Amino acid sequence: MTDSKTLAYINLYAVLGSIPRLCELDERARELIKNEKISLGFRVKGGPSGALCFADGRAWFAEECDSCNIILPFSSPEKFNGMIDGTVTPIPSKGFARLGFLLKKFMPLTDILSSYLRADEKALEDPIFFEKSTLLMFHLIANAIAQIGNVDMIGQASASYIVDGTIKLAIGDDHVLGIEAKDHVLRVLKEAPKSFSSFMRFEDIKLARDLFDGRVNAVAAVGEGKVRIGGMISQVDNVNRILDRVTLYLA
Repeated sequence: MTDSKTLAYINLYAVLGSIPRLCELDERARELIKNEKISLGFRVKGGPSGALCFADGRAWFAEECDSCNIILPFSSPEKFNGMIDGTVTPIPSKGFARLGFLLKKFMPLTDILSSYLRADEKALEDPIFFEKSTLLMFHLIANAIAQIGNVDMIGQASASYIVDGTIKLAIGDDHVLGIEAKDHVLRVLKEAPKSFSSFMRFEDIKLARDLFDGRVNAVAAVGEGKVRIGGMISQVDNVNRILDRVTLYLA
């Protein structure tokens, strides 16, 4: 069972929230935003709000959207989710004169992102594309875990058992994120945490991808030493319980 409100949080903070990482990884995305200085806000009634900001050739995500150049309002989480799946066309409440940015920059960015997150097997034969696609999925999944733990009823139950501290997630030694738990609220750290209470380390990019795609059994991978876990195991265990729900929402 899933709910539209949680999906809206995932779509904003995890899916659209991956655009800054996309702009770091993909040259086409960087080219689209290189001369832009603009902010695009999303305000969902009964759901999340936030903004994508672009300036000086980089992108970042902000939680405040009142001062944005463009604001897209949505009357419900379902309407916002409809924009993500292409069945709803939003109308700006602010910045209507800047529709050119939406059509010529933002939509192409989402198309590039989709090409990585829903990549076909042929594209994944390119090792560079494969790595970028997997790293974007890593970012997406970590943020989806946080949103499900914070908003989804079943996810909240698992998060209620996570004691304060940071869970380090790593692919090899080079790609690291953290999930910080404080008062049972989860937040993603975009950089390697300086200290952590527990960790989960995937052996390499290929193994991470196989796990993300469901081609490898996680328990078997732990038994084979391809996935290493340590520290406060209860933290990792409850994050894994939330992770089981990520597939339901992102299917």
